[in-house]
Amino acid sequence: MSGRYFLDTNILIYSFDSGQAAKARRAQKLIGDALTTNSGVISYQVVQEFLSFALRRAARTMTASDAAQYLERILRPLLSIHSSPSLYAEGLYLYERYQLSWYDSLIVAAAIQGNCDLLYSEDLQDGQRFGKLLVRNPFV
Repeated sequence: MSGRYFLDTNILIYSFDSGQAAKARRAQKLIGDALTTNSGVISYQVVQEFLSFALRRAARTMTASDAAQYLERILRPLLSIHSSPSLYAEGLYLYERYQLSWYDSLIVAAAIQGNCDLLYSEDLQDGQRFGKLLVRNPFV
């Protein structure tokens, strides 16, 4: 086991959700641990989805300046999975094999390509396995 884990976009989003304090604390801890231990990773997709949320849909949207600072301090250090033909091919395989949504299949493919043991997400079934990759909902 590599000890690496993947953080889905919802983890980052919940870290800013003052309306759900317990989820926000748990998400902040996961992100903090990921940065401290260098064991947590995200993909380009997570960066795109999070910034889209933070700049336009959050209860308190980020300014472009705040988003740029968050990108440098939090997102960039975690970002290790970039788009590639092999990522899309793996995503298509997972999409067909497991009947996932396209975006969920890309998240799983990125976690697999990142050699992660765990994928933290509430969008997939807690306990589901994709080979050695285990999905955990950190909020249950």
